[in-house]
Amino acid sequence: MPDLALWWASPLPQIIAVGIAGIVVWYLIPVRHANVRLIVQIVFFLAMSAVLLGGRIVPYESASGDEPPTGAVLAASAKLLWWVHLAWALIGFVRIYLVIEGKPREARLLQDLVVGIVYIGMFLSILAFVFAVPVGTLIATSGVFAIILGLALQNTLSDVFSGIALNLGRPYVPGNWIVLSDGTEGRVIETNWRATHLLTPAHNVVVLPNRFLSQLGLTNVSRPDERHRLTVKVRFLPSTTPAVVVDVMRVVLMGSNTILKDPSPYVAVKSQDAAAIEANLVFAVADVEHRVTARNEIFDLVYRHSRSAGLLLAMPSSASIATGRSPQRVVDDPRPTPMELIGAIPVFSTLTDGEREMLVAKIAVRAYRKDEIIVRQGEALPSLMILRKGVIVRELQKDDGRIQEISHLSPADFFGETGLLAGIGEMATLRALTDVLVFEVDQESFAPLLLERPELAEDLAAILSAQMPAIDEDREHRHQRQHSKFALLESIRKAFRLARTNARHHL
Repeated sequence: MPDLALWWASPLPQIIAVGIAGIVVWYLIPVRHANVRLIVQIVFFLAMSAVLLGGRIVPYESASGDEPPTGAVLAASAKLLWWVHLAWALIGFVRIYLVIEGKPREARLLQDLVVGIVYIGMFLSILAFVFAVPVGTLIATSGVFAIILGLALQNTLSDVFSGIALNLGRPYVPGNWIVLSDGTEGRVIETNWRATHLLTPAHNVVVLPNRFLSQLGLTNVSRPDERHRLTVKVRFLPSTTPAVVVDVMRVVLMGSNTILKDPSPYVAVKSQDAAAIEANLVFAVADVEHRVTARNEIFDLVYRHSRSAGLLLAMPSSASIATGRSPQRVVDDPRPTPMELIGAIPVFSTLTDGEREMLVAKIAVRAYRKDEIIVRQGEALPSLMILRKGVIVRELQKDDGRIQEISHLSPADFFGETGLLAGIGEMATLRALTDVLVFEVDQESFAPLLLERPELAEDLAAILSAQMPAIDEDREHRHQRQHSKFALLESIRKAFRLARTNARHHL
């Protein structure tokens, strides 16, 4: 027992015990507690260093060679464990620094590089100070092998160093959308030692070697933020002034439900000649994935508003050159007729041509000034309104009093069908965003059709129930979305019975 106590009092067994205990405790801590594991690494390394200093043992000096075999084994084991814990502590410091920086994903390659250097240094130190191996000679004799290995792994090493350069320069990070100079684009989902992975708009994963990326120019669409600016080019026949074209195209941008209001969209006349007035519509979307939706909406609105204003789209300049003919200058009025607008409304899809002509004959034209309230939230419009010109905004008042813009209406859009047919109030306030013109069909104009064809009410109720809008989840509006076909049918019959009674009273 005295010999055992004397042996245990030696610093070497204590260092070995602390080192082994540190390894066991580190492995027992769950991986999800990464910070705790790092703290354990550092604490056990400091404990081993304190024991070494207390025993006046220098781990970075080679053994003298005159120690007994047992002592030499213990000294070698103690030094080996100390170097292992030193390497782990350095790696722990590196990882803590990256976590504090808050960007561990972006610095993954740099972290791996530092960890590799630390392990190589630990391995060479153990060879030199524990096993007394001449490291300098070993490195010199391995130079030829390193050259051969470098030539064999030339492309791989190029990818690795290109990856290191890209991560240090950080032109992009995972989650960014990038566009390469060769046309390839996508969202970065992963970067590693050899390649960068992009998720393309076609929902495919493209793997690009890092050396390939380092040689190409790239545009990071996600910086400085996710907002993305687009330009749509339109060409009109020079049948009016450029100022009119600019005004109409501004209304197009005002009527969009997809584009951002900040930064402000604008219209720029690009060129004007005998063939066409060319204008650029410049706007931004919330992120690059909304590009297609925004372009489609803008093209649709350009068509609607240009027809409403009587503007004529011009042929592309390439088409004029190819045909050798001048563009057509005299054409029919492109503005939509009331008959076309009536025919495009779903609730009137079951009407015959004669019945639509009867409605068209009784259509009234109404004008509203900019910012004028057309109907307030909850009020029922006794007429169907078809927007002929301008933009109308739907606004919803929240419980806290805030006004929220829901959507915009553009030429050929309609509203008031629920009030006309069923006496149901509007779910949002409608306000004229610009000066507007609307075609109006009131109940007294529509009543004779239901009087002559009572079965039409059932068709209208079926169409109306399928198109009841769901604008908000407020309790005051929820009951309006729960109208069944039969409830709407009864509402239609009630509304038009009152309308007919009023008509007879005036007669």
